[in-house]
Amino acid sequence: MSLAHVLLTSLLEKPSTGFELARRFDRSMGFFWNASHQQIYRELNSMLGKGWISTVQGEEAQTRKKTYQVEQPGHVELSSWLIQQSEPSQLRDDLMVRLRAEAQLGNNQILPELERHLMLHQEKLKLYQTIYDKDFTQNFPENRVLFIHKKILQLGITTEKEWIKWLDEVIPALKSFETD
Repeated sequence: MSLAHVLLTSLLEKPSTGFELARRFDRSMGFFWNASHQQIYRELNSMLGKGWISTVQGEEAQTRKKTYQVEQPGHVELSSWLIQQSEPSQLRDDLMVRLRAEAQLGNNQILPELERHLMLHQEKLKLYQTIYDKDFTQNFPENRVLFIHKKILQLGITTEKEWIKWLDEVIPALKSFETD
């Protein structure tokens, strides 16, 4: 997956200015794909050059705001990417490598970082749960788009709960080794 595919998807959901897109990205797509605002603007320019998107000038002639929208070549690109096969993502987390290093070095130097990660996962779970409670109070969404969004959010909630469960098991176990 590339940033272009993330941005095409987001623009299909709602044509946006670069600023609006970057803000929405931080609150939605940013949960599964990291990109700086600079990377987003650079990619938008590249997609403009490929004809995947176009801009509509703002209502006021003096404004520099441009609203980006997906054009037919962008639809074709996204459709082509959508049907490609991909492997399940691997756990690629530097914390796991640091934990392996800790296993060799000892002294539980990693404990403060594990505790920090526990707090971060608890915060993200709380955020996901707040979004879920706000957007999906009904049992079954009435349309396909909302159903898909709900299922993605549920996976995020499950992932955060599993991280918390794992850290709640690992941290006390490592602390018990301090006394050995």
